[in-house]
Amino acid sequence: MTIFNYEVDADGVAVISWDLPGASMNVMTEGGIAELDAAFDKALGDDAVKGIVLTSAKKDFAGGMDLNILGKARKAAEAAGRAPAEAVFEGVMRMHRLLRKIELAGMDFKTKKGGKPVVWASPGTAAGIGLELGLACHRRIVADNPKAKIGLPEILVGIFPGAGGTTRLARMLGVMGASPFLFEGKMMAPKAVKAAGVVDEIVPPEALMEAAKAWVSKASEADLVKPWDAKGYKMPGGAPYTPQGFQTMAGGIAMIHGRTQGVYPAAKALMSAIYEGAQVDFDTAIRIEARWMTSIMLNPTSAAMIRSLFLNKEALEKGAVRPKDVPDMRVKKLGVLGAGMMGAGIAYVSARAGIEVVLMDRDQAAADKGLATITGLLDDDVKKKRLTAEAKDAVLSRLTATPDYAALKGADLVVEAVFEDPGVKGEVTKQAEAELPEEAIFATNTSTLPISELAKASRDPERFIGIHFFSPVHRMMLVEIIKGEKTGDEAVAKALDFVRQLRKTPIVVNDARFFYANRCIIPYGGEAARMVAEGIEPVLIENAAKQLGFPLGPLQLGDETSIDLAEKIMRATKAALGDDYPENPGDDVVQVLFDAGRLGRKSKAGYFEYDENGKRTGLWRGLQEHFPLAKEQPDVTEVQHRLMLAQVLEAVKALEEGVLEDIREGDVGAILGWGFAPWSGGPFSWIDMLGADEVVRICDRLAQKHGPRFTAPKLLRDVAEAGESFYGRHEATKAA
Repeated sequence: MTIFNYEVDADGVAVISWDLPGASMNVMTEGGIAELDAAFDKALGDDAVKGIVLTSAKKDFAGGMDLNILGKARKAAEAAGRAPAEAVFEGVMRMHRLLRKIELAGMDFKTKKGGKPVVWASPGTAAGIGLELGLACHRRIVADNPKAKIGLPEILVGIFPGAGGTTRLARMLGVMGASPFLFEGKMMAPKAVKAAGVVDEIVPPEALMEAAKAWVSKASEADLVKPWDAKGYKMPGGAPYTPQGFQTMAGGIAMIHGRTQGVYPAAKALMSAIYEGAQVDFDTAIRIEARWMTSIMLNPTSAAMIRSLFLNKEALEKGAVRPKDVPDMRVKKLGVLGAGMMGAGIAYVSARAGIEVVLMDRDQAAADKGLATITGLLDDDVKKKRLTAEAKDAVLSRLTATPDYAALKGADLVVEAVFEDPGVKGEVTKQAEAELPEEAIFATNTSTLPISELAKASRDPERFIGIHFFSPVHRMMLVEIIKGEKTGDEAVAKALDFVRQLRKTPIVVNDARFFYANRCIIPYGGEAARMVAEGIEPVLIENAAKQLGFPLGPLQLGDETSIDLAEKIMRATKAALGDDYPENPGDDVVQVLFDAGRLGRKSKAGYFEYDENGKRTGLWRGLQEHFPLAKEQPDVTEVQHRLMLAQVLEAVKALEEGVLEDIREGDVGAILGWGFAPWSGGPFSWIDMLGADEVVRICDRLAQKHGPRFTAPKLLRDVAEAGESFYGRHEATKAA
């Protein structure tokens, strides 16, 4: 299998073209590293070769590194009795040696002469190692491709650019200039990347190779010497030991801690690699970078994030849980019933994905209002240059807003997003199905109502399913697919293929009260409200959650999702469970806010106070009039354990009861659905990280002090007593 094609033209320019077989996007594999290394050895050792162009045979350059490589190296080392750190460090240094070979290109290091010019010619998107390869080249030329994004997104999956990207970019741009790429993982359009100083030229796509070869022909030996290899190099913005550099570093450290709350080790390791590396020569700096990268790769936090946010997420998006024997079920014509914010959001993302959409509501005015919402979203896309005016018109041409059910004729999927009332939903189901072909699938977007009950209104419960979008639809990446008791494989495949068309991430769960996401997130807010009722300082509750890595504290989340929704769910659950409803003093907190008209951000009053523009100004101290602060406050760890286990134990119960069928869906769904501590990799990864036995001990302490809601489920105790982990069990099941 050839991954890197090698050709030399009549002018002596060697073109090394990346083309990973069987993949739409190049990723760096173990075989790819070996081939690229050999290709550069061949070019640098051939006197007939005057220069080298590194490019891609695909529409994009690369999507990054195959992160399985380092994981395999670690397992292989352990199996051979070698230290995992040694194996990982050697793997990282192998990449550093290759990129340094590209950078020096055969020159004599002392005289800086005798090198061959190397040009990076990227036709499109270049992420991670794709850009790191470019940074090692002497000239970077990218095609003027409107769909291209270039950057270093590693920090978003718990690692950092460890193949020289950290050291090279910091030395090119300085810490401040490199910060958006390194610390925020931003992927930018070619023009923005050029403006930042990362690439040298942008040319029309058809002129990419011509421009690259032209530069090779005129490059001088001085053009091949990187600034950090030249005498007298000074780091932009100042090295750490200069007055200016010291201020930058101090500010950067404060910024990192403020953003990460100390729970994301990759950001601290990244700053350490820059700080330490900036005080030594380049070759020593990349060894420092490799050591920090090794530390991060062996950190359980990074391993968990890579597994959930990269490997598991990608597996789910590629159909890991899709029924195997069902043919392609992609949607051609979609009906959306209900043109409110949710229905309009579903119609918007579907039309943007190229699907013909019929958006329906009770009358033309209501349907047109939904269309206006979509138009507003498209106008914002055009304003922010995410869409051209012509593309906006094309999206609108795929939309029909109408109250007429006859417009649904020919639709192969309908998503109902009307008022959360079984009677209303049942009526629109019957009216819509009267116009649909027999093979059409009907989906409900309910977030709380049982799918099996709603399916009773359908002509064919096997073709009825839940597709729960999260709000706002155009921003939230998770979609929860819910199987009713009689839902068939074709309905599941249809839902999964639809979500894939939308480029969102699906999880599939079985029908139960609140399904999976809401089942876990409601106790999070409920536990926080209970603590308020107990007199625990609200600031302590909020900060404890943020220091766990949650994007929002539970009280702020309550304001964002609205207090009236919490009150509605509380009433409905009490009615459904009757005497079985567990008493929660936190209900009194919700009721006080609701009765006071403090409905959250939308009313500019909730747990927090807000100014006229809706900006939070601080917690509402009026809470203390109803729920006075306790004289003794718990330590932050106890508060954190209560907030974590309120969610984690529900996730375990969902798996135990068969609501969840795959722990990968439980972890990915938690992070994408409600922002569950991404550093942990999700609830099951968090248990594995601490150890099931330790989690059971924490449960026992909390249950004794705070009640049976913290009792460890049998499944958790079984895993602990067997000395196992959830992912260990999952891998064993897969292997079997």
